[in-house]
Amino acid sequence: MLDSVLIANRGEIACRIIRTARRLGMRTIAVHSEADADALFVDMADEAHLIGPAPARDSYLVIDKIMDVARKSGAASIHPGYGFLSERAEFAEACAANGIAFVGPPASAIRAMGLKDAAKALVEKAGVPVVPGYHGDRQQADFLRQKAYEIGFPVLIKAVAGGGGKGMKRVDKLAEFEEALASAQREAASAFGDPRVLIEKYVLSPRHVEIQIFADTHGNVVHLFERDCSLQRRHQKVIEEAPAPGMTPEMREAMGRAATEAARAVGYVGAGTVEFIADGREGLRPDRFYFMEMNTRLQVEHPVTEAITGLDLVELQFRVASGEALPFVQADLAPDGHAVEARLYAEDPEKGFLPSTGRLWALQFAEGEGIRIDTGVEAGDEVTPFYDPMIAKVIAHAPTREEALDKLAAVLRDTIVAGPKTNVAFLRKLCEAEDFRAGRFDTGFIDRNIEALGAVPRGLDAAAVAAGALMLVQQEEERTALGRAPHSDLVAAGGWWEDDGFQLLGRRHTGLPLLVEGARLDVDLSFDRNGPSIEIPGHPVAPGEHGLMVVEGDGGVLVLREGRQTSVKLYDPFTVDLEHMDGDGLVKAPMHGKLVAVFVEAGQTVEKGQRLAVVEAMKMEHALVAPCDGVVAEIAAEAGAQVAEGARVVLIRAAE
Repeated sequence: MLDSVLIANRGEIACRIIRTARRLGMRTIAVHSEADADALFVDMADEAHLIGPAPARDSYLVIDKIMDVARKSGAASIHPGYGFLSERAEFAEACAANGIAFVGPPASAIRAMGLKDAAKALVEKAGVPVVPGYHGDRQQADFLRQKAYEIGFPVLIKAVAGGGGKGMKRVDKLAEFEEALASAQREAASAFGDPRVLIEKYVLSPRHVEIQIFADTHGNVVHLFERDCSLQRRHQKVIEEAPAPGMTPEMREAMGRAATEAARAVGYVGAGTVEFIADGREGLRPDRFYFMEMNTRLQVEHPVTEAITGLDLVELQFRVASGEALPFVQADLAPDGHAVEARLYAEDPEKGFLPSTGRLWALQFAEGEGIRIDTGVEAGDEVTPFYDPMIAKVIAHAPTREEALDKLAAVLRDTIVAGPKTNVAFLRKLCEAEDFRAGRFDTGFIDRNIEALGAVPRGLDAAAVAAGALMLVQQEEERTALGRAPHSDLVAAGGWWEDDGFQLLGRRHTGLPLLVEGARLDVDLSFDRNGPSIEIPGHPVAPGEHGLMVVEGDGGVLVLREGRQTSVKLYDPFTVDLEHMDGDGLVKAPMHGKLVAVFVEAGQTVEKGQRLAVVEAMKMEHALVAPCDGVVAEIAAEAGAQVAEGARVVLIRAAE
């Protein structure tokens, strides 16, 4: 067994690798950026080394820096995790050149499967079915547009390198192709350093089913069954499960054979995943599935496979990398029960799932049999705009699919996250969705049901505002008693403090100005002998509201109810940031990120809905559009600049 490992990654996957390495008695070596100096994985490792500033291109993606640490620390192996350098052939080659074991496949296999176009050609020769499309070298926009027309809409534009939904766009009409192509190429260039794309026919009612394979250096190749990853948004997986609902023995045998043949075709070693698209219109059939790509690394969703097999895939990776043979053959393996994984992200479902950053003022998960939480953060940590916004993977395992979904929904219900907005309530609704539970779903399920799943603006949560306001008033009462309340006038409106306590003057009313989700809201505050109460004009608060939790933080309080968060602060005209207040013609950055393009100039006439600029965050693009007809009065930031969430980008003078 290898005696040490350098983890060339961060966050949740770094913590997960460290746990297994520690159990195996291996010395663990972390590398980190300046932004991650106080991260959980850094604390967990036996030693940690700074490799550069926050941007990944200056730290986690710099092979020379990582190899320098590996040599100086005497690392016997390097585990790349997923993302970053995990599928870079030159990284595997650098390890080999320095006599360090790469915990992954050989560089030749990474290179063969790393470009989707070449991979499709290779597996097609091995007899594996592929999706119809154009996978060639010509990249001229007019040529690709013509190919898309010949294939027939809808089509998918896909980056030839990388994965994770980046550089991938569905196009339903010829008129939409040019804009989608340009966006896909920008995302691909930013995320993978390669702007090339391929064009594929979009399969109607597609199910995303993937096969986990494992191979050793002794010629053994097995599959560890399938995972269904069809619940996706913007081609990024949201919920994954194993086994796949509706899977038949014939379909599993056919897909498993195709996946292992693809692995053998490139001399694969270690953990890998062969992803397929299955036509789900008539159920899963062995004659209706197509190769999409092979991920030459460990997958984010590997815990569901571990749950149904009882195997530790990271341990298997270490053992294969040290030259050991797989300790089983295909006939020894059988799935046990059902497992479901939900990806808990710092994002706001009510604002198009835009990434949400900030301090985690509270973070708490339920525990229980069959429950697993994989996370790389803890309460007090900061979710930054530099990396993937995942907070945790929540996994539930049970004898049946229905029980697993029930268990996962219950865990999500009891999960507490305060600070950044999260998708926890959205995930719970997915687990409870009737059609999903009945197996009636495909990759378009979320988009078709987005409103029913609660991922739309939902208006003011009056009960949450009232609870937050009462907490703020209580805090002011306590501070007044100590003689240090900045808003002591709030309490004075209801009475006064004497040595024996607060004396009331009967029922008294006063206005209480708040900042709710950054916008001013005036509420009525009244006092009587039963204490203070809040009334919100136009928003009645039902008596006996329950399920509320109030957490102090971010200059006020954060109120949690049913997985939804409301920020409530006392309004202070001397500290409020007018730059970030709402305005009819003000276009603000929806998240921290980079302004990659500006399409208008000052004085230009624009129409409502017209694209003004593009902000990139977490390697995904988000378009900023005109909120009204008018004239561009100001452009406050230049392309290439970093912008903070809420910062003004463009000001439109509305047409009269």
